[in-house]
Amino acid sequence: MASTSKMKSVVGDEALEDEELERFNDFTLASSWERFISDIEAVCRQWMADGPKNLLEKGAIGLGSSKNLYKVKSELKYAMKSYITEYFFETNNNGKMADWNDTLHDVQLCFGVKDFLVIAPQSASGVILDTPESSKLLSAVAIALSNCSSMWPAFVPVHDPSRKAYIGIQNMGTVFTRRFEADHISSQVPVKLMHLEGLYELFVSKFAYSTMDPSAHAFQVRFKLKLTYETLAHDDDDSTQQIEDEVSESVESPLAENHTRSQWDDDCPWSEWYSAEDPVKGFELIAIWTEAIVESSLEMAELENASPHDAENWIISPRVSRTVGSNIGFASQLCLLVDALDMSFEAQFLEDFVSEKSSTDALKSSMVIPPPTVVDRVLKELFQEGVKLPDLGKAENKNSRIIKGAPLGSLFTEFCLNVLWIGNCNIRAIALLWIEFVREVRWCWEESQPLPRMPDSGSIDLSTCLINQKLQMLAICIDKKQQASEEFLDCISSADTASAHMEEDDQFTVESSNVWQPVDNSDNNCESSSTRSNLHDHERSPPKIEAKDVSSSAGPKSSDVVRRGSAGEVGSVMLLKLRQSLHAPYTQEALLMTEDMHEERLRAVHALGDSFNFSAQLEKEVLYSDMSAFKAANPDAVFEDFIRWHSPGDWESDEPKEVGSSSGLPSVGPKVAWPPRGRLSQRMSEHGNMWRKIWNDAPSLPVSEQKPLLDPNREGEKILHYLETIRPHQLLEQMVCTSFRAAADTINQTNYGRLKPMETRMDQLYLTMASTLRRLQANLVSAGSETIEDLRRLIVIFGRVEKLMTVAASLHRKFLQAPSLAETIFIDYYKFHSKKMGTSRTGEDDEMEFDMKLQLRSHERQVISNMFTPPSANQSWRKVLSMGNLLNGHEPTVREVMFSKRDRSSGNHYAARTPRDYREEEIETYRMYICGTSNDLRVALSVASYD
Repeated sequence: MASTSKMKSVVGDEALEDEELERFNDFTLASSWERFISDIEAVCRQWMADGPKNLLEKGAIGLGSSKNLYKVKSELKYAMKSYITEYFFETNNNGKMADWNDTLHDVQLCFGVKDFLVIAPQSASGVILDTPESSKLLSAVAIALSNCSSMWPAFVPVHDPSRKAYIGIQNMGTVFTRRFEADHISSQVPVKLMHLEGLYELFVSKFAYSTMDPSAHAFQVRFKLKLTYETLAHDDDDSTQQIEDEVSESVESPLAENHTRSQWDDDCPWSEWYSAEDPVKGFELIAIWTEAIVESSLEMAELENASPHDAENWIISPRVSRTVGSNIGFASQLCLLVDALDMSFEAQFLEDFVSEKSSTDALKSSMVIPPPTVVDRVLKELFQEGVKLPDLGKAENKNSRIIKGAPLGSLFTEFCLNVLWIGNCNIRAIALLWIEFVREVRWCWEESQPLPRMPDSGSIDLSTCLINQKLQMLAICIDKKQQASEEFLDCISSADTASAHMEEDDQFTVESSNVWQPVDNSDNNCESSSTRSNLHDHERSPPKIEAKDVSSSAGPKSSDVVRRGSAGEVGSVMLLKLRQSLHAPYTQEALLMTEDMHEERLRAVHALGDSFNFSAQLEKEVLYSDMSAFKAANPDAVFEDFIRWHSPGDWESDEPKEVGSSSGLPSVGPKVAWPPRGRLSQRMSEHGNMWRKIWNDAPSLPVSEQKPLLDPNREGEKILHYLETIRPHQLLEQMVCTSFRAAADTINQTNYGRLKPMETRMDQLYLTMASTLRRLQANLVSAGSETIEDLRRLIVIFGRVEKLMTVAASLHRKFLQAPSLAETIFIDYYKFHSKKMGTSRTGEDDEMEFDMKLQLRSHERQVISNMFTPPSANQSWRKVLSMGNLLNGHEPTVREVMFSKRDRSSGNHYAARTPRDYREEEIETYRMYICGTSNDLRVALSVASYD
């Protein structure tokens, strides 16, 4: 029995051993969690081995908010889930982390770290909502970093994404471990935590005993404070003022007129055409108190009542709209005008675009013509009586005249600018307005009414477009026509009055077919319009001088012909055949010609030969007039005398430069040798010379008796014919050139403090426009040509400059008392804008936002402080004041507080014994970052502990 029982026990033991072997765990095989840790460790070791430089070469992604922060990421899997591990690092790892640097990552700002890891699930929210999962994930990362001997802090986002909550851990060697936690309260912030005193007690409660009263004990707490104030935008401020004015008006007078809301750019030159959105929405003022040591909550209460002027640093940050300017501006309207130019080649006449029969259905539906009331209003503004062409003077850009358009303020320029804003600037609206415009011009011509906004005297400005030249010449013709009409009426009136006293033999004679109603100015007061202008506004007739015999008996004697139309002696120049001074005659003004008239003459010269005689034939009328006037002023002159006065280069003199008199004969003026010695040039001496032929045919007539060179009636009708029959594309080409120049001249008149970068950019714009518009000026454009695309690219450039100008003007108005601030901000924005335009051309992200921080000097603080005008009782945001530190009645929009506590490692409450290497080292044991407004609060805490 005993042996049997013994055998049973042996068998039972063997069965038990077999059962234990079946339940044996082989720990040489890694679990999924261990493999996950190993994967994290491998990725971290690779990043550590590469270093920042190699990571950048491998495609590290730069963060837009910071110029120095980059990240790399790797995808990991654990328990059927995917996670993303991101390593954030800085290329410049030297120096201490700045506390209030706005370019810091949210984690860096909250916890004061530099390089760090973030591990999060690969999901839409990117956060972990389960607490055990987040703890396990953070433990895995901590073990992996410990195995790597890395001191990178690691963070896991938790809770709802809107809370921006994190938990984290950092291995600080073999002794200390730092733990992190951050959370956010978005509503129902406790009143106590809205004040600095309550925030101080919150921080102290993290390390003081729970039974201890923080207000009764002193703790060495380091404290930093940052307050952010925001000025009201111009629109908000003006709306509030408008409401207050309406309320006061309704109280004082129920019948008061509506309050007219002012715009920020009411005094800007472009305000006549459109109102631009203020690009500078306002300013952020950041007041910073540097680190101080606070020992009680009472000190915090006193600090809450302190003025922002007590802060050590003031920093302003302009809030510039990301899309500077509005969609309505010169650039947008110029784009429509270029579209009209592209369509202008579809018809031969402007009437074809207006006619209901000629216009296509697509053209009618897409392009609406303005109603008659709008057309009448525009014409009334254009043809206001008495409006003169403004004198821009120094306000005009030096490069403006290289663009062949009409000057700013002229009639054609005003027409073009008005057209830009009517009927979406389509080709039908332009055609209708031009037809009505020409009708109004013709009425001025027929009624002898002066053209407004056009000079009625002087020479034709050939640097302008042809239409402006025609209008200027028409204005001169109208003036001459009106003068002739007035003088004709005056002559009739004076003739009727003097008819009873005149003798029967007083008659007017006509000396040649070229005489135009000659009048003896000694007998009456009638005077031709040409004489009046040619005598340089002299109201008296040229003096009649009888030639006297001043020569000896051996010399030639003068004739008894009366000298007429003399403007005076020409120095000591003597006549060739008579010892008498040469007199310069009054002459008619140079023949007025527009550019097409000059080109017509040049084409004739090239076609018939560029000969001297043919050139003289073209100028025959002018030479004929000048020779007649010269003969009248010098009755005994010869052809050679005229050449010496009119064309000195064609007289080859044999006289020395200085000649004295060798005889005692009387002379006129200083003593000179007589007769003058010399000869005509070769071209003047040729047989059949046209000049000599004209001289022989020219009668002796002063300008007062000559027919005017300019026939105002004939030239006026020719000009009107040109305006009425101009081709659509020719009109649009000149309109485009004029509109570009006028738009640039308009914004160039803006008072922006003459900021140097803006001046340079305007000069570049004029040169770019001149280069692009040159083909339009040469009439080398066709439908769909490359020039149309060049114009559209030019509009983009113009729009950027226009937006820059609005920024410059806005800054100048806001910093009239501190122009250096406006210049500094604009230069920085100009650089940002140039960089942004460069990235947009290369296809990169151009949604950059201008972020500038400018530290103020002591004397500049008051200028910024004055921007915060005391709020009124009607402003709703005035009623909630809970944070203290008021600036002219404005509370901070954001308050950021940073508490920290530093302790020596030896003798602290973390452990009874501390390694010798750490006993004398002072470490930051507690750190709390608090960011809050009147409606929310965010707290981030980091605690260092001894493990």
